[in-house]
Amino acid sequence: MKLRAKLTAFAKAVAEAAEHDPQLAARLEELFGVAQPKPKKPKPVPGRPRNRRPAAILDPVEVIKEGESVLRGRLEALSLEQLKDIVADYGMDPGKLVMKWKDPTRVIERIVEMSLVRSQKGDAFRAE
Repeated sequence: MKLRAKLTAFAKAVAEAAEHDPQLAARLEELFGVAQPKPKKPKPVPGRPRNRRPAAILDPVEVIKEGESVLRGRLEALSLEQLKDIVADYGMDPGKLVMKWKDPTRVIERIVEMSLVRSQKGDAFRAE
């Protein structure tokens, strides 16, 4: 028998033994540095895309029904980023200017203004 045939027979015998003996298979994988297949990353849960801002903490149109001062008080307790989340989530920035503002009071004014308009929308058609 030639060397090539002997080595091929040896490799087949080792492979068959490794198939039947998990300890031998693990030892061979360790020796040869054969890595186990990497687990697949779980698919993201459908919902909000990653490139969108986080969901708004409160609904300003619902809060303004309790009163403008109540809404202002709740908004003043929020950070600038949380205020921008509200603006983005409720589409209060059609001109794409509010997201560039750095002054929280200015953003609060915009939210209050848009919330008042939206809460009164359709009042002409409602019976009193």
